[in-house]
Amino acid sequence: MSAAPDRRLLLVHAHPDDESINNGATMARYAAEGVHVTLVTCTLGEEGEVIPAELAHLAPPVPQPGEPAPESPVPPGELTPLGRHRMGELAHAMRELGVTDHRLLGGPGRYRDSGMTGLSTNLRPECFWQAPLDEAALHLVRVIREVRPQVMVTYDPDGGYGHPDHIQAHRVAMRAAGLAADPGFAPEAGEPHEPARVYWNCVPRPVVEEGFARLRSQSPSPYAALAEPEDVPGLVADSASVDAVVDGRAYAEAKAAAMRAHATQITVDDGGFALSNGLGQPLIGTEFYRLAHSTGEHSGGTAQDLFDGAGA
Repeated sequence: MSAAPDRRLLLVHAHPDDESINNGATMARYAAEGVHVTLVTCTLGEEGEVIPAELAHLAPPVPQPGEPAPESPVPPGELTPLGRHRMGELAHAMRELGVTDHRLLGGPGRYRDSGMTGLSTNLRPECFWQAPLDEAALHLVRVIREVRPQVMVTYDPDGGYGHPDHIQAHRVAMRAAGLAADPGFAPEAGEPHEPARVYWNCVPRPVVEEGFARLRSQSPSPYAALAEPEDVPGLVADSASVDAVVDGRAYAEAKAAAMRAHATQITVDDGGFALSNGLGQPLIGTEFYRLAHSTGEHSGGTAQDLFDGAGA
């Protein structure tokens, strides 16, 4: 990478749409500030439900718990109809956020969506949940050593809410961060590099509850019902668990536009959104992070910049 910007941010997500929901305002703000923002998406979300009726033909057959997984519509390594469509949605979302460097782990179709916890799709050999950890991590090591980010963002060990692909994305990201710094690991993959900061997405309960209160005050409500705070990925008890806050309120519209781009998965209304279950959730412009790993000095307290003390 030539003439790299002084600040470089790498985000690792499981499926298209996760990045916009969790970090859309952060990505838009830093991209606008000239930071080199790189997104790595681990699967194309091929097992996702489809909201618009006119796109229902893209939806995969969904096995019930205990049922064998139906045969995949295309061979491993090729794009399913929904995967191909969601790749286009992802590209659209990145344009809304101003992000020009977005990649699929190992290339398009390398790892398939594993589906929700407990489904037999988790057992398909091509799914991300079944990927050998160091094999998948090597793909990310190549990106880390090329981009040389000071800051990396991913999920907590539970993946935010327990989805197998989110948990695996956490494992792959954390493993790759360590391996990328090891000069003895895959020297052909580039010069060693260690991100100075690794953050996990989170959101404090008081912020979530305030957001739900705002949605309840809307009249008429665009939602028949609302989700619960426990449904929000990365929920933590309070601000004492937060190490960094990115005020992205000026980029909330860009975040909303990116979420709308993922039309198979999300509907967005004024100040809120819903997934395929139709339950309203608040759209939050300020985004929060827990510090998982750091090198060097940290200012202590709650940082207002992910690059605080990260050598940028």
